[in-house]
Amino acid sequence: MFAPSQNDVRTFFCETYAKTQQGAPLTAVEALAAQWIDQHPEYAATLSELPAALAAVYEVDQGRTNPFLHLSMHLSITEQFSIDQPRGIQQAVELLAAQRNSLHEAHHEVMECLGEMIWASQRSGLPPDGQAYIEAVRRRAMR
Repeated sequence: MFAPSQNDVRTFFCETYAKTQQGAPLTAVEALAAQWIDQHPEYAATLSELPAALAAVYEVDQGRTNPFLHLSMHLSITEQFSIDQPRGIQQAVELLAAQRNSLHEAHHEVMECLGEMIWASQRSGLPPDGQAYIEAVRRRAMR
């Protein structure tokens, strides 16, 4: 299993951003990342400064969004969707995206559900509950 370090993840997104700015060819995963980077122009300054990006600290109590975590979650949800894992996530995301009329906005809501699932798993010491995650996404689609 691939387990990138924080620096690996930050370097990946910064280098992907640089490649898109230069018009350089992208790998398949870079192309996916570039699509989400394009949806977040507010991250451009951060992504254009690799040395500073590696040193940046994002504390929850500071109210600053960690752009690398945010973009990583977009990629995770995209991957989950593409392989329908956990089973049913594809349909749940499609339903939410249709309800919100935006895949991007749906992803942001799915991120909250994904974060809650991970938090609950860490807190309980149990494996992540994929079914509870899907149900949380579905509940949002019904609002």
